[in-house]
Amino acid sequence: MAGNYQSADNESRVAVLVDCDNTSPEILEYALRVVAQFGRVVLRRGYGNHTTLANKWQEALVRLAFTPCLQYQYAAGKNTSDIALALDAVEALFDERADTFCLVTSDSDFAYLCRKLRERGATVHIVGEAKSPDALRNASDQFFEWVKTEPAATELPKASAKSDSVKPAQKQRPMFVVEAVTLLAADTSEGKVSVGGLGSYLKRADPSFSPKNYGHSGLLDMLKTYDLLKAQQENGGHWTVRLVSAAS
Repeated sequence: MAGNYQSADNESRVAVLVDCDNTSPEILEYALRVVAQFGRVVLRRGYGNHTTLANKWQEALVRLAFTPCLQYQYAAGKNTSDIALALDAVEALFDERADTFCLVTSDSDFAYLCRKLRERGATVHIVGEAKSPDALRNASDQFFEWVKTEPAATELPKASAKSDSVKPAQKQRPMFVVEAVTLLAADTSEGKVSVGGLGSYLKRADPSFSPKNYGHSGLLDMLKTYDLLKAQQENGGHWTVRLVSAAS
């Protein structure tokens, strides 16, 4: 996947459409980390009824810059959110605003939408939970299963912390960097990713990412502190990184 980065003039345009009525807000950050490898996210939308969007989803949608798409239920038992999501997806494809779609849902009702988008040449990824049925999984180009985990203590340092402006941040090794290398290198023949490609991915996943927030002068300096990663300079001078377990 690391080798699939396109130039800025020809990069894929990704739409992330979330079925908020069918999943939980914790899945959202994982979904954005997944799609960061596929191109530039141009559409971020979350669909749900008033109860869903006004309560548990409000904070996540606002923080991660998603447009909330409120859909009222005109009759009991009717899910208008699903129809709105499907129509917006097709419209975005026909308007050429997006050519790659990430549907965040575990609802098999979207299997037909996935098939229609792919028939028209779009690439479709699904981010869902373990409960996602095979009909949905098999309708996508790639399915990513999200498993809820407890946040690691070393993650989520705040770049805006006041103490950072007073003294240098203590050097940290957030686990999401290892997860990024694992994800990007998984489909490469040599099991490694360029440091430049990794940096681009991390900025796509989190525009505020900077090694300095974790006490490092740069990304290469940061990678060299990990026991789980091995950075090496290749012929030609560029640097790559891989998992230690995959190193020869």
